[in-house]
Amino acid sequence: MQLFKKYCLLLLMLVMVAQAQQSAFDLYQAASKGDRQAFAQLKALGNKGNDSAQWNLGTMYHFGEGVPKDSVQAVFWYQKSADRGNASAQWCLGGMYENGEGVPKNSVQAVFWYRKSANQGDETGQMALGSMYANGTGVPKDSEMAVFWYRKSAEQGNDQGQYLLGVMYANGIGVPTDLVMAYMWVNLAAAPGVLDENAKKMRGLLEKGMTPAQIAKAQKMSREWRPKP
Repeated sequence: MQLFKKYCLLLLMLVMVAQAQQSAFDLYQAASKGDRQAFAQLKALGNKGNDSAQWNLGTMYHFGEGVPKDSVQAVFWYQKSADRGNASAQWCLGGMYENGEGVPKNSVQAVFWYRKSANQGDETGQMALGSMYANGTGVPKDSEMAVFWYRKSAEQGNDQGQYLLGVMYANGIGVPTDLVMAYMWVNLAAAPGVLDENAKKMRGLLEKGMTPAQIAKAQKMSREWRPKP
């Protein structure tokens, strides 16, 4: 009976968290379009410690959505949310440090926040951390670690992670050269999205060095691929 009661309380807490996050997102959607009342409510929620509201506020200031663009304010809210463990805010904050937006440029701090996000399983944080290892920015250059994090991101369906992992396979960086694997990952990234044109160009280049059988195998692998939860 005691265990059942604890389970019910835990379930109630999870529902309340989900509702709060949804509420923050709804307010963000309205506030980002100029709804001042929604913005005031979102800010009040952020001031109460809601990490989703804090992240949303950071995003608004970062991109000037419904408020004047202000990188310092963006960092302020991202930091609050990141400190509460919000994985999305953590990689956003990492990006601010990497690019020197609202804070002095600091690659080591960028890696610190990307890693926190990546370790929570955030696909964007994983991709960003992989790129830091690939370029030797904020950490010693390590192609194998770059592949490790790109793969983590790619396996969740992140198109940029898929594209970058495909490039590593195509060039034999951090992994043995494997055109079939390269084609599979690039082909997945070539679906409509942010990177589809670059991925299509890379796919075309790969095809020039592959046999019809290799292309057919890679295409089959793409069709059968499913993202990991």
